[in-house]
Amino acid sequence: MINTVGIIGAGAMGSGIAQVAAQAGWEIVLIDTQQESLTRSRD
Repeated sequence: MINTVGIIGAGAMGSGIAQVAAQAGWEIVLIDTQQESLTRSRD
């Protein structure tokens, strides 16, 4: 069974998808070209 979600782009949409997937128990791989976006998504 698949248990990891890969998301490209940590902007408003990508970080929102990552949050919902993480709350559902999925492992998340979040990729973005800007470190600031990744840091903001982690918080």
